[in-house]
Amino acid sequence: MTAIVSPTPLGAELEAPLLAVEAALKQLGDALARRDAAAIEQHAAELHQHLARAVQSFSEAARSGSVPAALRNRLVRAGGLLAAQRETLARGNASLDRALDVLIPSEPTGLYGAGGKAERRSFGGGSFTA
Repeated sequence: MTAIVSPTPLGAELEAPLLAVEAALKQLGDALARRDAAAIEQHAAELHQHLARAVQSFSEAARSGSVPAALRNRLVRAGGLLAAQRETLARGNASLDRALDVLIPSEPTGLYGAGGKAERRSFGGGSFTA
């Protein structure tokens, strides 16, 4: 026989910001899948706001009492999903940067060569001897 645990006031108080984070993560994931830049920007901003509220709520709850394990686990899963989405964006950025470097090579600065050693320009093509 399993006991039914009724939601505590603390749990109910934390549920709303966590649901908002989970919904924003889903919307952001959908926008990423569609490659919709405007929606990605909008949902990322919303997610940032919801995360700030959730972190504040969970921090206050942790100081005043214990956070229910189920809600803590959901917050951890949401953090994992956020990390996965961040990694996906980072890989996409790196891929785009490589493609742009191939299409539009950067100008050499003349300060350092590929091996990390200083490049020296020699005027006249030769070396000087004393």
